[in-house]
Formats: sequence, structure tokens, C-alpha cells
Amino acid sequence: MSDLICVGAIAGSYGVRGEIRLKSFCAIPGEIENYSPLSNEDGSQSYTLTLTRAVKGGFSGHLGGVETKEQADAVKGLRLFAPRDRLPSLPSDEYYYADLVGLEVYDTGGALLGTVKSVQNHGASDLLELHGPEIKGTVLLPFTLAAVPTVDLEQGRIVADPPEGLF
Repeated sequence: MSDLICVGAIAGSYGVRGEIRLKSFCAIPGEIENYSPLSNEDGSQSYTLTLTRAVKGGFSGHLGGVETKEQADAVKGLRLFAPRDRLPSLPSDEYYYADLVGLEVYDTGGALLGTVKSVQNHGASDLLELHGPEIKGTVLLPFTLAAVPTVDLEQGRIVADPPEGLF
């Protein structure tokens, strides 16, 4: 499991005074500020974050070290990470996306279906994007209790009962 969890991303500049637009990936979006200082993906740089207001699709705010519109434009796309120990612990049936990526997925008979490449959410529910040697292209497995009855993080595996015709 990764020690850093992605909690947000910079969507660009907001205004001309160095404010940034921020997309929060937290369950309660405004709580991203509570995890400050945040870092980049490899943890080599640290950023303080102060939210100023809610804007369409996220928040505007100040990121430490960003003073001008040009600097705010330059950090567009930067993903912000918080240490796992600063995040709330989850109930037994909830998972951080970062913990699911890379897990092997087996069917209920024990046959390897593939590996989780990413977790997608397009509004209705989460989908596990699976890749593997037997899979041509991409398979999106619904991340529901019916389709994914078991997630075993300690063993690094998921047991799935995919809808008929998916594979």
C-alpha cells in the first residue's frame, strides 16, 4: 500500500493574483485543506494549501510558492498527495482507490481474470478497469457488492463474480 494518497489536482489558474483552481478527490471536498501541507507524487516537494471559495467544479485557493497567474498556470495538472496517516481510517467495506490499483482479480472459481489498472467513476458507481493477457482492450467491472464480493488487501487480491458476458 502506498504511503501517499492522491487527494486533489490543480485544474489551472483562477484570476490574475496567483490563485489556483483545485479539484478535490476527498469524500467531503472541503476537507482537503485539513490535510495541508500536501506534496507532489514522489513527496519531493511540499505545498501549503488554503481554500478561498467554492467555484464551479471545485475550489479556488492559494498554493504555497505560487504568487502569480503564470506560476498558477505552470502547476496545472499537478496532483496533490497527503500521507495516509493524516487521512481518516475507513470502514471495512470502503477502500482508497490507490489500494485497489495493482490488485489481481480472480473469478469465484479461482481463475485469474486480470489486474486492476485504475478505478473509474463516471457518476453512477465505481468501475474497476481491468487489464491482463487474456483481455483484449479494456474491461470495466462494476465495483458493487454483487460483482465484487471480496477485496483482500492483505493478500493483494479481489474475488469477482462478473456479470454474464463481461469476459
